[in-house]
Amino acid sequence: MSEAVEVSIIGGRAATEARPGMCTGLAVATLEELRAGAFVGGLAPGGAARVVDAEWFGDQAVKVTFEDSAGAVGNRLVYRNEEPSMEVVEAGRPWSFDGDGALLRLASEACRIRLAHLFDPYLAIRGARIEPLPHQITAVYGEMLPRQPLRFLLADDPGAGKTVMAGLLVKELMIRGDVERCLVVAPGGLVEQWQDELHEKFGLDFDVLTRDRVEAARAGNPFSERNLLIARLDVLARDPDLQSRLEAAPEWDLIVCDEAHRMSAGFFGGEVKYTKRYRLGRLLGGRCRHFLLMTATPHNGKEEDFQLFMALLDADRFEGRFRDGVHEADASDLMRRLTKEELYRFDGKPLFPERRAYTVEYALSAAEAALYAEVTDYVREEMNRAERFAAEGDDGRRRNVGFALTILQRRLASSPAAIHESLRRRRERLEERLAEERLTKRGREARLAAETGLPVWPEDDEAEIEDAPGDEMEATEDAVLDRATAARTVAELAIEIDTLRRLEARARALRRSGADAKWRELDSILDHPLMTDAAGNRRKLIVFTEPRDTLNDLADRIRTRLGRPEAVAVIHGGVGREGRRKAVEAFTHDKEVLVLVANDAAGEGINLQ
Repeated sequence: MSEAVEVSIIGGRAATEARPGMCTGLAVATLEELRAGAFVGGLAPGGAARVVDAEWFGDQAVKVTFEDSAGAVGNRLVYRNEEPSMEVVEAGRPWSFDGDGALLRLASEACRIRLAHLFDPYLAIRGARIEPLPHQITAVYGEMLPRQPLRFLLADDPGAGKTVMAGLLVKELMIRGDVERCLVVAPGGLVEQWQDELHEKFGLDFDVLTRDRVEAARAGNPFSERNLLIARLDVLARDPDLQSRLEAAPEWDLIVCDEAHRMSAGFFGGEVKYTKRYRLGRLLGGRCRHFLLMTATPHNGKEEDFQLFMALLDADRFEGRFRDGVHEADASDLMRRLTKEELYRFDGKPLFPERRAYTVEYALSAAEAALYAEVTDYVREEMNRAERFAAEGDDGRRRNVGFALTILQRRLASSPAAIHESLRRRRERLEERLAEERLTKRGREARLAAETGLPVWPEDDEAEIEDAPGDEMEATEDAVLDRATAARTVAELAIEIDTLRRLEARARALRRSGADAKWRELDSILDHPLMTDAAGNRRKLIVFTEPRDTLNDLADRIRTRLGRPEAVAVIHGGVGREGRRKAVEAFTHDKEVLVLVANDAAGEGINLQ
């Protein structure tokens, strides 16, 4: 008797189930089933007869020789129109091997796949389009897979390939039937990169959570309809409605958080200040079985902040007030951190060249020192004036002014170009506002209206601005710097504008004079003997800076210095994802591109290691 095999693929896992008798029983016979050994009812009176031989006459009739239930042998012609009167009692002889071979092969392959990890502990590597490095294999198979459930911080240095490790983990857990629903939470600029790498390297098709996908969700909850999803960190952190849908959705098997250091909290004034991102981290940790955090900067130098961060993984050990006298906690069982010096290839050679860090000190020129002193006096005076808003209960306005002046100080320390452009834009914006106020108000002591359109954030969320994406950070800084002022009357605003004109003129003169100590040091590096290799070819140079004004000024100066505009590539927050890829590709492979000038945006999903 033949035996059928039922095959099902459920949640990415293949299962087989043998069901005896599926192909047996009574079924209407066709002429093609009248084969030797078959038992057919209706062929002879008195029960089922066994077919001994069948000879075809065309395609509408068969001459059948059969043996009835009494053992008598007979034969007859059976025509096509007699098929409904006959029934197949048994499809073939026991152990006749006349079952469906393709179905048997499918079932056996499903069993093999389901149990493959028992025979090949590195199955995900075999099925991925990658060449993993030793530290990546040990992270996944030595550190993370043995932990059940997984609550882990992967904190290797930049360039170690943490995305590859996460992809390997997801793939391996899926193969083992331990993960069906997986959510990746990453900064906005990295979600498409995550989607591309998971598909290209591991064959995992993740969907990106977009506004259109949220609105198009049939059940109103995209977290319930998609098992493999990538979401933007700040979109989730700032949208309470999405968080409520996340809570209502079924639990995730695995949640991976990239750049997890952004989900941090801190102590201010003896109290814990929880940011929106930190609250999201606690929500995510409670909605999954496996929780993986990834960051290259887990520690900001404050042990109390680090312990708050580790509480996302183990609240019982790290949650609560940071106690005096308890300054360190052993988190080695919850994290792994390898520096570049600890990363090797299979042949034992270091993965990265030796890193040597030097701090070059320089002295400000007389013109720079004078400008620095004047801008510092201006900032100090404006800070003191801004304290009046706190006394009047307008703490939000005080914070905006303080934030603007802090930005001004940072740009002063960056370059003459940055402070000059910042002072110019601020002066122009405040002049526009003064003109508008004079049109609507009479008198020098008329009270200024509160500035509208400025960002408003709770005090405990101010830290999130520092970790915002590059383009968003620049836009926020410019909006506050250009318009936030401590002036309360038209007369005070006019006095501040006169001060800005004087500072702007001094910054412009300094910029034109070329007496920029930082630039002189960089200019000397361009001619340093180390910038030329043994064959006489120029080595490549990466210059990192912060404000875009400094970046643009440096790029222009270096282009002029080298005499070739095409020799300099640029990456900043305004350069799109595709543009960044092209810049990195040109800098890496085009020997005509010698210098890359970049700001923090180069750290968002771009591997320059």
